[in-house]
Amino acid sequence: MLPRKLYKIGEVMRYSGLSRQTVHSYTVMGLIHEAERTPSGHRLYAEEVFERLRRIRALQDLMTLQEIKAHLEHEDRLEVEEDALLQEVGRMAGRMAGRMAGRETGAEKA
Repeated sequence: MLPRKLYKIGEVMRYSGLSRQTVHSYTVMGLIHEAERTPSGHRLYAEEVFERLRRIRALQDLMTLQEIKAHLEHEDRLEVEEDALLQEVGRMAGRMAGRMAGRETGAEKA
């Protein structure tokens, strides 16, 4: 598996077209999140930041930045809940498959 690509603020600026101040402001406000920091303290962003920035731009005509933050936090919570539900469904399907396999094995012995 390849290591994931992390982007320095200059790369985020170049690929998104946003200024350094805007990227910094969005980070401080909590609209976007750094993935980690370099040993010298520079922020590094995961590739997902570009989709997040696209969402922010799309919502800016409709909402204030504070409203966008609340909206994105709500979306994030829903995504976490959805992931948890999908994991539970997967576990349940695995248990059901195991039970069904046990029944088939028992039926073959009879």
